[in-house]
Amino acid sequence: MSTDRAPRTARAPTTGPDPRITVAVITRDRCASLLRTLDALAALPERPPVIVVDNSSTDATRRAVQDHPAVARLLRPGTNTGALGRNLAVRHARTPYVAFSDDDSWWTPGSLRRAADLLDRHPRLGLLAARTLVGEEAADDPLNAVLAASPLPREPDLPGRPVLGFLACASVVRREAFLSAGGYHPLLFFGGEETLLAYDLAARGWGLAYEPALSARHQPGAQGRTGRSSLVRRNHVLTACLRRPWPVALRAAADLVLAAATGRPGARRALRETLVRLPAALARRRTLPPHVEHAARLLDRGAAPGAGR
Repeated sequence: MSTDRAPRTARAPTTGPDPRITVAVITRDRCASLLRTLDALAALPERPPVIVVDNSSTDATRRAVQDHPAVARLLRPGTNTGALGRNLAVRHARTPYVAFSDDDSWWTPGSLRRAADLLDRHPRLGLLAARTLVGEEAADDPLNAVLAASPLPREPDLPGRPVLGFLACASVVRREAFLSAGGYHPLLFFGGEETLLAYDLAARGWGLAYEPALSARHQPGAQGRTGRSSLVRRNHVLTACLRRPWPVALRAAADLVLAAATGRPGARRALRETLVRLPAALARRRTLPPHVEHAARLLDRGAAPGAGR
């Protein structure tokens, strides 16, 4: 990563549409929820162009979305790409910054402009993690407190609190940083995929910061996504195998084996799927630079397996 880039000198817009930022949304078979998200994004003062990646929906998503005023582009890869749909959206974006929403989340007014301002002012900043507000009552997601309490030391060239994790639907990336890190890893598909991207961004010298002045609303459905716990367990082990020292990876694997043996929900499926993907993970293994591994170890202390940080 080049560290000698100068901050932007062009005056950032203070009102009206903001040309610096795009919103990327991935969706699958949740048309009604997606339309609510798009309506909320269309009402933002920043008027961001929205790229929707339809992960092979079988409902009315295509017809409902293609003429929505917020949507600048609808991408239909022809299969369910999972989190990799975000990679596709970022590649098609034409702005320096990209914010992510899920089909049940959206940004609060002014947050995208503030995020772009921070990214303008801090050229090493690769990712901003925002505060996540859940449900009609806008309650704090538990991850907010975890990020705010990050033990990583302050860095003078970054805003907010340095972190090594985030929630995908409440994050804004510098497009250059995201692409240089390779985006979301194809082996993980979905479920706790953020940690590996955070590692890869930090390994390339990019900073990640939690800034609670930015906020995103998250309105999950009553039923949510089935099978998520097993995906998170699986990806926790795979991430360790891909990037962490062997003692850390083996401990994560042993925890999963124990969880499967004792009948913990989703653990047996997670173990089966981990074993299937393990040869590919080992083939792609690349351990973290010492300073990033040190940061990861600070965050390991007291963190539950698979927890976001």
